[in-house]
Amino acid sequence: MLTLAELWLPILLSAVFVFIASSIFHMAIPIHKGDWKKLPGEEKVLAEMRNQSVRPGAYMFPSCESYKDMCNEEMTEKYKQGPVGHVTVLPNGPPSMGKALVLWFIYTLVIGLFVGYTGILGGLDRGAAYSAVFRFTGTVALLAYAVTALPDAIWKGQPWSVTGKFIFDGLIYGLVTAGTFGWLWPEVV
Repeated sequence: MLTLAELWLPILLSAVFVFIASSIFHMAIPIHKGDWKKLPGEEKVLAEMRNQSVRPGAYMFPSCESYKDMCNEEMTEKYKQGPVGHVTVLPNGPPSMGKALVLWFIYTLVIGLFVGYTGILGGLDRGAAYSAVFRFTGTVALLAYAVTALPDAIWKGQPWSVTGKFIFDGLIYGLVTAGTFGWLWPEVV
C-alpha cells in the first residue's frame, strides 16, 4: 500500500509550483490590481478610527448586540440608511509580506498533504495512470484552492468579480497540483 511519505516529492513540488504561479498572478500579471478600492474620505475615516482607538479585529457595521436585535426598527433603519459593511483592521505598521508569503507556502504544503492523503484513500496506488491521478488530485486541489473563495462573496460581500478571479486562480493552482501529482505519482516497484 502506498504511504503519504512516498508522496513527499509531489507534495513539495506542487506547493513550490503553486507558489510560483501565485507570485506570477499577483506580481507579473495585474489580474488582481483592482481588487481593493480606496475608501472615500480615507484620511477623515482613519483619523476617527484612531480617535476611537480601533484595535485589530473584524468589525461589522452597523452592528447590534444580538441576532434578535437585527430585526428591530432602529437596526432596520440603520441598515436602510447605510453604509453596511465589514472591516478587518490589521495591526499598525507596513504589511508583513515575508510572514504572509511563508504562511501561504505552508498553506500550499498542507493542501498538497491533503491531496496526497485523499488520493491514497481514494484508491490510487503505485503505478496509477496519469489521467486517474490527474482527475482525482485535481478535483481535490480545485476544492481546496477555488471553491474556498465563495464564502467571501456569500457572507462578506466581496464583489463576485473579485471572487471570480480567485476562482480562476484556484483553477490554475488545481491544474498545477494535479499535473505535478500525475507526473510524480510513484511507479510500481
